[in-house]
Amino acid sequence: MGAVRCVREGGAVSGKSQGERRIGLLNGFAAYGMWGLVPLFWPLLKPAGAAEILAHRMAWSLVFVAVALVFVRRWAWAGELIRQPRRLALVTVAAAVITVNWGVYIWSVNSGHVVEASLGYFINPLVTIAMGVLLLKERLRPVQWTAVGVGLAAVIVLTVGYGRPPWISLVLAFSFATYGLVKKKVNLGGVESLAAETAIQFLPAVGYLAWLATRGESTFTSEGPGHVALLAATGVVTALPLVCFGAAAIRVPLSTLGLLQYLAPVFQFLLGILYFHEAMPAERWAGFALVWLALTLLTADAWRSAHRGRVARLSVPRVEKPASAAVDA
Repeated sequence: MGAVRCVREGGAVSGKSQGERRIGLLNGFAAYGMWGLVPLFWPLLKPAGAAEILAHRMAWSLVFVAVALVFVRRWAWAGELIRQPRRLALVTVAAAVITVNWGVYIWSVNSGHVVEASLGYFINPLVTIAMGVLLLKERLRPVQWTAVGVGLAAVIVLTVGYGRPPWISLVLAFSFATYGLVKKKVNLGGVESLAAETAIQFLPAVGYLAWLATRGESTFTSEGPGHVALLAATGVVTALPLVCFGAAAIRVPLSTLGLLQYLAPVFQFLLGILYFHEAMPAERWAGFALVWLALTLLTADAWRSAHRGRVARLSVPRVEKPASAAVDA
């Protein structure tokens, strides 16, 4: 079948049909919806501890993505990666920081800190912007500086409210922001990146699980076949949202994905309050309100900037190509 080329207007997805965009939106909702509802899954794995769950997640994720890659026959990237030590080192860093992120998140959910964990993903965009300034020497617009300042004020208010810094939120936000920065430099597809990272995690994970078994502390074979199936499902829970996200990323604009990303922490926050019945005293509401104000400022500024970019592009005369050049055979 021939593939019709589209003229790009503000992104690679601008020429997608309405049907393609609808599929992209559905995949985006599915991805962020699954990430938002995942706090319901981790408690099902008890009596396994957070470290054991994390090890199973790393091991079974590699199994799942390896099967997926065999199915789609995408292996050429692996040989190229092995021949590039710098990229391989960056993948190792990514594997390390996402291990910290996964471990803290699993522990926080199973220890009754779902709301604080959700805060980490609310403030993640603010941390990403701050890292861009500090590490990449990026320049911020005044509204972005204001948003970062409001976010810092929110952390101070929450520190007073909790009686300690919201370390769970900060660890999750900084580890995920670092992960995103490293992945940007590695420049691998979502499934391929997860395969490379879990390949690095695999041996330490299996070694830890074997050590637990020798001590008689493993729950894998002691809690019945249902528990075994749930532990194995950690690979699916990890990889399936990423597959849906990849399908969304190539079909909808980044501005739309930027809005969809807030679905996950919103769902997590609501689960923490309504399902897990975690406390929300007034000072925590005040801190979250400041975070939401900062995100509102960021979102409005991003939309304004994107609109100006579209107007500027449309004002440039476009030279139409001959019809024969618009279609691939």
